[in-house]
Amino acid sequence: MGGHPWFYFVAYQPNIALAMQSLRNREFKAGRYNPAVKFPQFPVTANSPSPGARHPSIEKAMSAADADGTRSVLDIEQVSRQPGHGVVAPVSDKRLLEFFGTAKPSRVMIEADMDFFEDVERGQGIYIIIYKNERPSEIFFAGYSYD
Repeated sequence: MGGHPWFYFVAYQPNIALAMQSLRNREFKAGRYNPAVKFPQFPVTANSPSPGARHPSIEKAMSAADADGTRSVLDIEQVSRQPGHGVVAPVSDKRLLEFFGTAKPSRVMIEADMDFFEDVERGQGIYIIIYKNERPSEIFFAGYSYD
């Protein structure tokens, strides 16, 4: 069937791993993952459905999702400098310049052009620091489900 894209905007904090784990916990508790919700909708907003977790843990949810994956950030278990399965890695400054003409893209720039998804493999993710007035304001996490 093919991987399904997922993406989130979260408030900036310098500890990317902590931000990602907080996001995973939030989305798990909200129940916005497969199989609790077959195809979660993106972008996630304050009005997004939140049926609640249907599994006792993220690990059990991932196991229940099987080969499809959770179609969410739950499939990501770590932050790394290098891409890999179950990993989010930063988009390089070189690629940011190619995509946005700057290494400090704004949220508007990212929402207007998500061509960077072409660099993302199934079961992997990326993150981009978003800037507002030349200061980090958000972290954008995105990726593809396994299948």
